[in-house]
Amino acid sequence: MERVSSNDLTLLATDRGPVPMHMAAVLEFGADAPEFAEVSAALAGRIPRVPRLRQRLTPAPWGCGRPLWADDPSFSLDRHLEAAVIDGGRDAVLRFAADLACRRLPTDRPPWAARWVRSASGGPAALVFVAHHAMADGLGGLAVLAALADQRPEHSAAHDGGPSPQAVGSPEPPTSQPPAFPQPPPSGLTLLADAWRERAAELAGLPRALKGAARGLRELAIARGLRIRAAQTSFNRPTGGTRRVTEVTVPLRPLLDRAHALGCTLNDLILVAVCGAIASALRARGESPGPLVVSVPITSRRGTGADGGAARLGNQNGVVPVEVPSDPDPEVRLARVAAQTAARAGAPRGTSAGPLGVVFRALARAGIFQRFIDRQRLVNTFLSNMRGPAEPLSLAGHRIAGIVPFTMTPGNVGVCFTVLSYAGSLVVAVVADPEIVPEQDELTRLLVEELDRLTA
Repeated sequence: MERVSSNDLTLLATDRGPVPMHMAAVLEFGADAPEFAEVSAALAGRIPRVPRLRQRLTPAPWGCGRPLWADDPSFSLDRHLEAAVIDGGRDAVLRFAADLACRRLPTDRPPWAARWVRSASGGPAALVFVAHHAMADGLGGLAVLAALADQRPEHSAAHDGGPSPQAVGSPEPPTSQPPAFPQPPPSGLTLLADAWRERAAELAGLPRALKGAARGLRELAIARGLRIRAAQTSFNRPTGGTRRVTEVTVPLRPLLDRAHALGCTLNDLILVAVCGAIASALRARGESPGPLVVSVPITSRRGTGADGGAARLGNQNGVVPVEVPSDPDPEVRLARVAAQTAARAGAPRGTSAGPLGVVFRALARAGIFQRFIDRQRLVNTFLSNMRGPAEPLSLAGHRIAGIVPFTMTPGNVGVCFTVLSYAGSLVVAVVADPEIVPEQDELTRLLVEELDRLTA
């Protein structure tokens, strides 16, 4: 029996906006792409490696604790995987993926969907995965990908620290046969007894929880007296129900070398580039933005082994706010970002999830969470940075040429960024509400210029 964690519960309680809290990945293939039947057969054989993919969210009876993940007795791959033919090339695939991620998933089955997408004109093929964020965080999603792929990477791309990068390594091969499927759900009496055991454990662990909450406030910079307030910009307006995805792919090694030469982290450089692009786009609108605040997820996972791989998912993320000046000079921005990274070095990771969860769930119960995030002045954008496989993965014997990950974010954040290193490249996905950021192509071009300046 596995109940949803408090982090997962926060995601479920606050998922009330125009777009669902989904994460997605576009697995791109080259000219040598598999057929749909090959993809379907490969996934059917490997899904048992990831128990969560055959489980659905089940509410517990009143008084019996949090919802739990239970095997779906009617699970069938055909209910999740479909083939689609679209008109257009790569941009059309990203549009298709964004549209799919903006639709709510059925609640009578495990909360994920996949589409095998081919172009009617013979363009690139791709496999699009969409899942509710309550299933896994970014690192967990990469562990799922590694479990479903033909081969697993033996080592991860060489990031060099910072608050955000999350690494996926080689998941341990199964040492025993998985349990029979489906497992019967626990009885009401079992759930009730387990719920009271959990409550007793929480009461006994209250002193430790209070210490954890204090660490979480420090991770959020509240307890240190730092006054971080996001600039008011035209990119920060209540978002609607559509998103568009563009992406930038650059070689990873020059950025790593530049970060080492400057004595900072790769994540610092990405923050500097992203905020430089946003500030330039806002100045083009005639605005003079103040310091921009970026919310950066930070995980408490230690890897993808026994306690962090595809066999045990869920969310173990907190967030840290990073204040970035909107100064045109990247050196000014980098100095401020690097100082904040250095100040957080060695601190426990992911502890902010506790206090944030308490506040967000309280706002959701009061029915005012959406009103709060539609008007918040805490952050200007989100940036999630994940460390992917250093070597290319393959599926059904065919090489995955590229991966474009992205997440849906609610509230008044008109544009956010998802970053992934994969097979020697760094991919930055730009996800925006087209009503708020109609100049997304120009913003993406500005991001390319900022990255080029940092490596020049």
